[in-house]
Amino acid sequence: MNIPQNLRYSDDHEWLRIEGDEAYVGITDYAQHELGDIVYVDVDSEGEEIAAGEAFGSIEAVKTVSDLLMPVSGTVLEINAALEDNAAAINSDPYGEGWIIKIKMNDKAEADNLKDAEAYTKLLGL
Repeated sequence: MNIPQNLRYSDDHEWLRIEGDEAYVGITDYAQHELGDIVYVDVDSEGEEIAAGEAFGSIEAVKTVSDLLMPVSGTVLEINAALEDNAAAINSDPYGEGWIIKIKMNDKAEADNLKDAEAYTKLLGL
């Protein structure tokens, strides 16, 4: 299980990579593994301000559809357009090419409420 040290993690298995007051959001390696083959990502929240814990879209796998939840409050700046043609990038590279949205965080301190890699590993029982 790949759990990069430089990211923050939500209990809902989203990750956050902070770059200044902006951040990239995606789902963890664990989440993509549990979902199985991802076939579609539905995110139409570009330009919207979304509170932490609220859905910013959904992700469809062969087995199921799941909501994507914001790990911190912020405004969606960009949606990874490459996922329209290749949603499977989330399976093959969840922390790189498989990022889902880029946001402007309302309050960078909210990220302190997320788990670091060690705490996330414990959450998974690994």
